[in-house]
Amino acid sequence: MKAAKFEYTHASTVADALSALAGLDGACKVMAGSQSLGPMLNLRLARPAAVVDISSVQELRTVTEVGDTVRVGAAVTHAQIEDGVFEPLRGHMLQEVAGRIAYRAVRNRGTLGGSLAHADPAADWVLAATALAAEIEIVSAKGTRRVAMPAFMHGAYTTEVGPDEMIAAIYIPKKNAGARWGYYKFCRKTGEFAEASCSAYFDPAAKVARIAVGALDGAPRYLNELAGRVAQEGLKAADADSIAAAIETITPDKSAVDRRLYATVVERCLRQALGQ
Repeated sequence: MKAAKFEYTHASTVADALSALAGLDGACKVMAGSQSLGPMLNLRLARPAAVVDISSVQELRTVTEVGDTVRVGAAVTHAQIEDGVFEPLRGHMLQEVAGRIAYRAVRNRGTLGGSLAHADPAADWVLAATALAAEIEIVSAKGTRRVAMPAFMHGAYTTEVGPDEMIAAIYIPKKNAGARWGYYKFCRKTGEFAEASCSAYFDPAAKVARIAVGALDGAPRYLNELAGRVAQEGLKAADADSIAAAIETITPDKSAVDRRLYATVVERCLRQALGQ
């Protein structure tokens, strides 16, 4: 199929993009890598009156260190992160996750901000950002605000971004030599979205311990109690019964088979994170 008719604006600056958004009263979509919006337009699942292309906005394609965080521009591509183009992301958890997203052709075009804005529950960046407790920088003609990842994603394909707003950047913790992480997902075949996924992040120096489960019906969910025990006791706290009990608390409506799938990704993610 072909997309329904829409007006196209190629923004050169963030100000250009925000001006277009402000003048269309919610009838405009922002496009970066077009890996999510493009198919939706062609299938006519999305029929905006206008599309603002931000893929060439240089302000959105930078990576800088800000205090104890790294600010990653929304239009930075998966491939740039995978290839270590930006020094602050070399050896970072994001670099490892980026290389596992779909296919190289998708990674060449797809962007971090675009994936988060789309908010597919099974998306890699949604889960990784949750495990890292990332903050999302949202901008509009009225100003800038930062929203913590747990509050950013309201549910499947629904976020905190308003009709006259867009994502400008994502703030994540700097890489830390003492931090450990894991990321594991089940897909029927390479390139497909996950059917179950888990990401874990432990940083003893910052007293951080998080285990996040993705590919649920909505936003990823934390296993806070299990994460705390693993941080204190190591893998012995993540026995099969403990993981199963933790999974049951966040999947009350899932079948036994589905719960086993989620429990397995948690187990393998933790073994990856803790080096076993």
